[in-house]
Amino acid sequence: MNIVVVLNKPAGITSHDAVQAVKKAFKVRKAGHAGTLDPIATGVLLVCLNEATKITGYLSDMDKGYLMTIKLGENTDTYDSEGAVISTVKDYSVTKEKIERVLGNFMGEIDQIPPMYSAIKLSGKPLYELARKGIEVERKPRRIRIDRLELVSYNDPFVTLSVECSKGTYVRSLCNDIGAALATGAHVTGLVRTRIGRFRVEDSALINELPQKTDCIYTIDNALAGFTEALLDGDNFRRAKNGNPIKIINLLNDYRRALIDLITPEGRDIYVRLKDLKGNLFGIGKVVKDSIKIERLFN
Repeated sequence: MNIVVVLNKPAGITSHDAVQAVKKAFKVRKAGHAGTLDPIATGVLLVCLNEATKITGYLSDMDKGYLMTIKLGENTDTYDSEGAVISTVKDYSVTKEKIERVLGNFMGEIDQIPPMYSAIKLSGKPLYELARKGIEVERKPRRIRIDRLELVSYNDPFVTLSVECSKGTYVRSLCNDIGAALATGAHVTGLVRTRIGRFRVEDSALINELPQKTDCIYTIDNALAGFTEALLDGDNFRRAKNGNPIKIINLLNDYRRALIDLITPEGRDIYVRLKDLKGNLFGIGKVVKDSIKIERLFN
């Protein structure tokens, strides 16, 4: 059972606990997830079982969508309602128009400083371990991309925002930065991940619906349907199965042409689903110059 389950994680549990629940429901030994959700958050969590754990990195790299509710006037140490209030602003004047103007400043590629309460490691230790000891360290800004940041509603002090963003975006940090720009402070009070890539919360399952609900289950091949594919014959198949790179020029005609058409001057990452002549998926490759480098092989 090598599958990806689109789970609607409930609030109040960690992503790890959610994975364990899915693992138990399907009676499997190996499970992992793509894209951690904080305990406060609900929504799409991709849970990968058995061989599908090999593709968590590819799934985590997909763009994400969120519906985020923030509270103005209070900063917390965790940037969400689970933390302790560390500062307040009682007298402020904020309108919908002001919020929309501020949101415009966060569109496109921006530098973002991740929160102390995060799993980012410093000298092998997660930052949240330092934060719990009251230690704050300097964090390097990370380049992220905000594709959409729209005001859904404003009922002071609560603001609800729709966010579409790249991998690596901390929406708690985004909330904190918006609060700073409004000069009110802010923290997250509610968060729903509405999608990862094409996997949407509307198509997800609750824990108690598993394993009976099947329309939330994807094979590895279907989960990575956004990757181009290449069927490998004879020598190419044997080389790939041994982990050796494949020359693009040696691919079968249709797949060679399709792959060449995808290559751009800016050199964006191109991943390939590798299949045998019967169409069975056996690996994932990445285009490197004129070859396909083998990244993952499935048993």
